[in-house]
Amino acid sequence: MRLLSILNGPNLNLLGEREPEIYGTTTLKAIEESCRDLATALNIEIDFQQTNHEGVLVDAIQEARLSSDALIVNPAGLSFHSVPVLDALRIFSKPIIELHISNIHARDAIHRDSIMSDSVDAVICGLGPYGYIVALQSAARMMGPLADALPEPLRIGPA
Repeated sequence: MRLLSILNGPNLNLLGEREPEIYGTTTLKAIEESCRDLATALNIEIDFQQTNHEGVLVDAIQEARLSSDALIVNPAGLSFHSVPVLDALRIFSKPIIELHISNIHARDAIHRDSIMSDSVDAVICGLGPYGYIVALQSAARMMGPLADALPEPLRIGPA
């Protein structure tokens, strides 16, 4: 079974309460449950974590480097200034998707330019909580062929 790590940074534990005009009202627990349901359908195992601490996120990325086949990371506010998180991502040699719930490119100057983006394989932003589903499907595809039981448009995509 393939393993995918989904790592979430600071303040994402407050999704559903925090700035709903930007992040919506869906909780991180609801996102995790949805990801777990999709992972089962994709026949992959996920490790879903959230931390408010930069060093803990660095440790999780380093641990994922040894155990996971791909990584989805929502560094949250650390996206814009954390060199330690950036350095940890640069050591992860498998597929990495950077994920943001909001469209960071349409945000204020502080929240606009992620320093992580040039060190990952893909960036998904602005899709709200559904971005996690898109990221999970994309990461699974980056890890290898998807299950034959899935519809061809999901399994293969455009030819």
